[in-house]
Amino acid sequence: LSLSLSLSLFLSLSLSPSSGRECAVAEKGEPTCLCMEQCKPHKRSVCGSNGKTYRNHCELHRDACLTGLKIQVAYNGPCEGKTSVVVCYLDDRNELRRRLIEWLQTEVTPNGWFIKGSNFSNVLLKYFQSYDNGDGQLDSTELLRLVQHNDTAINISSSADRENDQLLRSLCVDALIDLSDENADWKLDFDEFLSCLKPGFNPPEKKCALEDETYEDGAETQMNCNRCVCACGNWVCTAVACDGSEKLSALEEAEDADRETTEEEWTRRVAELNKHQETVEKIKGSTKEV
Repeated sequence: LSLSLSLSLFLSLSLSPSSGRECAVAEKGEPTCLCMEQCKPHKRSVCGSNGKTYRNHCELHRDACLTGLKIQVAYNGPCEGKTSVVVCYLDDRNELRRRLIEWLQTEVTPNGWFIKGSNFSNVLLKYFQSYDNGDGQLDSTELLRLVQHNDTAINISSSADRENDQLLRSLCVDALIDLSDENADWKLDFDEFLSCLKPGFNPPEKKCALEDETYEDGAETQMNCNRCVCACGNWVCTAVACDGSEKLSALEEAEDADRETTEEEWTRRVAELNKHQETVEKIKGSTKEV
């Protein structure tokens, strides 16, 4: 049999991509299947037999492949009985960025006989000036308005929950700002804005750190009765009082000192998680410089 035919037969008998693996020809010409490096940014949550919510079937099968565990789809949708947390994953951030660039590139025009065209930088400058309030920077509110200018860029989620969808866009706008915010003021000047949306720029994939271990985007961990999710290099946690109720209002906290202490401990612990993450990143940065 020829190599191409033998590979075709192998692929037809092997696990499909939905099983979290992808097949290719190895260096010696032998066909082989490996765990997928990443799944498509496709959002249809499923609950795994391990009680963990995955963004889609592919993510579940990929996790099963990487961990060597047998994980099956228990049912479609997030796992019940667990408070969900809305986060912007790296895939969400990258998808929003991709759609923005795709839309803005449609407005690039070549030079004509009598009309000067506009390149990508010109288009970015036009929109930057349109949504800037005059201080020479775009904050998250201004950048969100720019995103909402285009219908295609808005719909980065397949969720039917409009409120969560709006929250996701806001979170992903913050993630875009963090991508090229050189002076960490949570605003983008034009140079930073240009760097963020430069088509040739390949956004880094940040990981989360906890107790000398690193976690991939989308990883989950438990903190008392709350779930924490790694998203764009930061831990994001639910805010549930451990007696099972939702996060307390200011009035309820004032009336119940014990619960207030629990809330303070929870907030402090989340801050510690992300402070630890920043420390790890600084150490890595110092190591690279040396």
